[in-house]
Amino acid sequence: MSTILVCDDNILVAEQYAYDLRRLGDHQVQVVGSGAAALDVLSRDAVDCVVLDLEMPGMDGFGVLQAMRERGLAVPVIVYTGTGSYDRCADAIRRGASAFIDKEEPVERVAREIELAIERRRMLDEIAMLRRYADDESALLGSSPAMRAFKDAIARVAPIPSAVLIMGESGSGKELVAREVHRLGANPREPFVAVNCAALPEHLVESELFGHERGAFSGAIAQRKGAFESAGRGTLFLDEIGDLPLAAQAKLLRVLEERVVVRLGSTRGVAVPARVVAATNRDLDADVRSDRFRKDLYFRLNVHILRVPPLRDRLSDLPDLVARLLATTCDRFRCRPKRLGTSVLPLLMAYDWRQNNVRELRNVVERMVIASDGDTIGPEHVPLEVRDEGASRVAAPASIGRTFLERKAEAERQIIIAALDRHDWHVTRAAQDLELADHASLLKIMRRHGLTRSSAA
Repeated sequence: MSTILVCDDNILVAEQYAYDLRRLGDHQVQVVGSGAAALDVLSRDAVDCVVLDLEMPGMDGFGVLQAMRERGLAVPVIVYTGTGSYDRCADAIRRGASAFIDKEEPVERVAREIELAIERRRMLDEIAMLRRYADDESALLGSSPAMRAFKDAIARVAPIPSAVLIMGESGSGKELVAREVHRLGANPREPFVAVNCAALPEHLVESELFGHERGAFSGAIAQRKGAFESAGRGTLFLDEIGDLPLAAQAKLLRVLEERVVVRLGSTRGVAVPARVVAATNRDLDADVRSDRFRKDLYFRLNVHILRVPPLRDRLSDLPDLVARLLATTCDRFRCRPKRLGTSVLPLLMAYDWRQNNVRELRNVVERMVIASDGDTIGPEHVPLEVRDEGASRVAAPASIGRTFLERKAEAERQIIIAALDRHDWHVTRAAQDLELADHASLLKIMRRHGLTRSSAA
């Protein structure tokens, strides 16, 4: 059901529009008699479309459009007028209105314009959401020792045109890492083409990667470029490379060595300068030993290896991650911003996140946003499996592969964040809790770890 706001100083006309719109469609319609009242409703309620009279005493339709733009209210507006002044209507379009109509036109036309405006707004929101997801760097957010070292590694590797192998657990953000390598690389304006090797049917792998000519096989009704050609001088990201069939592995190795692809059904080679970035959550060393992955291809891909740190090795990044995910989730659901209660963050930091890392955290944040009715998320809104584990165990120990200094820095960072969270980021009280000499001592430690008040969820 769509919510429509009709704003007209002639209440009888507005009420008639409201009646007809309810009759013609699944609409909930509100009526106001002035521009100021319309802005009040828009600032308070979720409205899908505004039908706005241009000619009103006091604040007219142009004033409402101006105020909406200044307040960032991206609600589609259909302006109407009874004076027949289409120049003024065209001016309203230039100022942000979606469409204009004459008051004498049938209400069916009004209803149609409303549907088109709402659908256009939904499409724009969806495009914006897809762009946010494509550009989402949440998995790379954080200033923990593990993430600082990892970002430094990305910055060193990105300008080098050699192949890169990204290794990391499921949900740790391997594609985001690949996009960052592309962004920091030599050709960031060239295409970034992602292929999920695990999702490709075995009989279509070669066609997807290398392309085919018309008639090359049953169903090949037109010539098709493969992923290598589509990437041009950009980056080809081969996700889940460990699931690529052995036959395709052999052909991929040849392409990497010769930088030329031959489409299926053709004998002519096509040069492919694209940089290859591969990723996997499998143990490719074990796969090589068991003959599930070609040893020569493995050595061709692992010229540079980037190992994405799992979330449990950088739990001190959780405040930043949760703050970002809370903001993006509330924005996506078009609900008021929410914050974590002071006892929620320790539960999240005590959870292991081994199942799906940052992706699992994103899902948990979404569940908490849906479960909470108010502006504050409390422990009762934390999913049961996270709450039970967080209440019964301390944070997972650092992985064996990390150095003593790295473990020490991460542990210190977690202790500081926990103390600040207990005292709502009041530095003096947190310093007293930690039995430090004064708040300046705590501020010095916070600066060393890159912690600021903005880390609070």
